[in-house]
Amino acid sequence: MDEDDAIDDDRRIARSWEAPPSGADEPDLIDQVVGMASLVSSFAAQRAVAIAEARTAALVESASRGGDRGIAERSFRLELSQALRVTESTAERLVSQAVALTERYDPVLDALGRGAITEQHARILVETVDTAEAPLRGELATFALELAERMPVGHFRSAVRALVERARAVSLEQRHDDAVRMRRVSVEADSDGMAWLSAYLPAVEARAIFHRLTAMGSALLADEREHAAGADLAETSVGDEVDGTLATRTLDQVRADLLGDLLVDAQVSDHPEAVRGVRATIAVTVPVLSLLDDDAAASAPAELDGVGPIPIRTARTLCGTADGWMRVLTHPETGVVLSVGRTRYRPPADLRRLVRWRSARCTAPGCRMDANRCEIDHTVAWEHGGETRADNLTPLCKGHHTIKHHGGWQTRQHPDDVIVWTSPAGRRYRVEPERRAPRFIPGSAGRASRAPDGEAPPF
Repeated sequence: MDEDDAIDDDRRIARSWEAPPSGADEPDLIDQVVGMASLVSSFAAQRAVAIAEARTAALVESASRGGDRGIAERSFRLELSQALRVTESTAERLVSQAVALTERYDPVLDALGRGAITEQHARILVETVDTAEAPLRGELATFALELAERMPVGHFRSAVRALVERARAVSLEQRHDDAVRMRRVSVEADSDGMAWLSAYLPAVEARAIFHRLTAMGSALLADEREHAAGADLAETSVGDEVDGTLATRTLDQVRADLLGDLLVDAQVSDHPEAVRGVRATIAVTVPVLSLLDDDAAASAPAELDGVGPIPIRTARTLCGTADGWMRVLTHPETGVVLSVGRTRYRPPADLRRLVRWRSARCTAPGCRMDANRCEIDHTVAWEHGGETRADNLTPLCKGHHTIKHHGGWQTRQHPDDVIVWTSPAGRRYRVEPERRAPRFIPGSAGRASRAPDGEAPPF
């Protein structure tokens, strides 16, 4: 089938999804909803234009100061994210969409402004057509817009993806090679002391991993069933003692358990020795009384950095037996060094740990980068007289560290550990620390002697 035949097929599909005519006797409340939806689309188009104009103004202003364009782009995204109270990734998507609509897809912007398509249609169209080579985008966008005006969102997504795939000149192999360079692993905290571990991998490897976990899990279940003498167990589960009672594990659960075992403890013999020696290090903050008293644990639970509260049973196990875990016991007395003044630029190890423990993550507005992956920044720069002390240090990811120093932003660190960022436009954004650092009374040796609020940092 050639490209013209494919386009004709897509036109026939689009026509098949035309909305039926509205009956004269139908209630007009739905018409009101449709009218409001059209207004929402129109406002989305106006917002896209405003974002594009604001971005242009920010880039022009930065260029007039001789600023770097990349830093100016990132600075604008940060400001937009905080002004709208959304994540930077959401702000980046809004900016990308606005630029595409105003600079490359004027007819789509016009249709959105007229309420002929929804914001979802516009987003899907832009993101999908943009994957095609530049010479193909104009024609693809024209036909994709016709699909968008006729199809529901779900079917439109499939149809426009198929349209673009057929029209693309780049081979599947080349696109796959490009996608492989984007492989990554991410973790996202969830509720109830759980988290999602996600990996973007080549499909062959992902399937192989899943099939191996399935085969290993099935073999493990079969082996445990064989040894579970006298237990009345389901065919796909196995007995497991939890708090003295018989529980069961499904194949899904065993796959998850095996994945954790392999990634936390296993080694690959082909890896260099330095890699084979790496072990997981996770910070767990545990109030001392919670280790000893279940009632205290209910009001002051243990916390896993980057996740939040975890069961005290898990924390007790980690604090008592586990290697490779940093145990953080909160206590009213400590001897941590809080300042080395102007005697040295680089903070000592215990001061760096305190700064990271206090903030837990990057202290730029809205950033969720783990503090252990951040650089330690002097809020008042060392070259401007800033001291290396706890109340002048904060973790910043590399991107926001660059923005702070070169993007026109100003920061101020308050005695209560709050960081206030002032944008190039003059707006202020307040960043609270994850944990309040103890209030210390300096002793004669210049060391912390007491934390009146009853908590101490990780030492």
